[in-house]
Amino acid sequence: MTEFLPFLNDLVSYPFLRNALWASLLLAPAAGIIGTFVTVERINSMAGAVAHSVLAGLGAARYLQVKFGWEYPTPLQGAAAAAVLVALIVSAVTRRGRERSETVLAAIWAIGMAVGILFISATPGYSEDLMSYLFGNILMIKPSDTLLLGFLDLSLVLVIFLFYKDIFAVIFDKEFATIRGIKVDRIYLMMLLLTSLTIVLAVQVVGIVMVIALLTLPAATAGLFSTRLWKMMLFASLLSLVYSTGGLAISYSMDKPTGATIILFAAAVYLLTMLMKRKKA
Repeated sequence: MTEFLPFLNDLVSYPFLRNALWASLLLAPAAGIIGTFVTVERINSMAGAVAHSVLAGLGAARYLQVKFGWEYPTPLQGAAAAAVLVALIVSAVTRRGRERSETVLAAIWAIGMAVGILFISATPGYSEDLMSYLFGNILMIKPSDTLLLGFLDLSLVLVIFLFYKDIFAVIFDKEFATIRGIKVDRIYLMMLLLTSLTIVLAVQVVGIVMVIALLTLPAATAGLFSTRLWKMMLFASLLSLVYSTGGLAISYSMDKPTGATIILFAAAVYLLTMLMKRKKA
C-alpha cells in the first residue's frame, strides 16, 4: 500500500489530480449505463464509429481555431457535433436493416479517422490536446469537464428512471415494443445520442483508441453475474468506478499512462472472473 502514498499525498496538494479523481468518479455511472446498452444491444461497431468520427470533429475545430483565429467551436464542441451527426446517421440507416448499417458504420469509422488526420496535419504547430484525445490524458481534465460529466450522469439517471421499461422493451424485442405502442425509433435515437455524448467525454480519460474497451469491459464483467438489465447497469457502474479510480491511482504512482492502465486493469478483472466462472461450472 505504501506505493500509493504519493498519490494520496499529492491528491491534497494538486488541483489537477483532484480534477482527475472527480472525472474518474463521475465517468463511472455513464460508462456503466451506456456500456450495458452498447453490450446488450451489440452495437460495439456503432460506438467505434462514433469514437473515430470524434477525431474528425476535434481536428476540424482545432484547424478553424488555429488557421482562422476562431474562438468557437472548441475541440470538445467539434467532437460532440461529429458524434451527434453520426448518431443521427446510424439511427436513420438502422431503420433500413442491420446489414446495411454495418457497411455504413465501417465507412464512417474509416472516414472519421481519415478526415481527422487530414485536419490535424493541416493545422500549424503541434496539437498536444488533440493527442490527449487520441490516447487519453485524464490529468488534463478541467473543472468544466467534470461539470459536464456530472450533468451527463444526472441526465442518464433521469432517462433510465423515466423510460426504463421502454428502453428494456426496445433492447430485447423491438417488434413487441412497437406493438405495445412504444416509439421505438425515438427511444433508440435517444440512447444513441446519449451514447455519443458519453463517448465524447470518455475519450478525454482513455482516448479514442481505447474508449470502446472502457464501455464494454465493465458491462461484460457484470453480465457474467446477472442478465437483469438494471442489475447489469448498476454493477457495471460500480466496476467502472473501481477501474477508473484504481487505474488512476496505479498509473500515477507508477508513472504510467492512465488510459492504458485503466483498460488493462479492467481486462485483467474480466479475464480472471471469466476463468473463475468456468472453473466453477
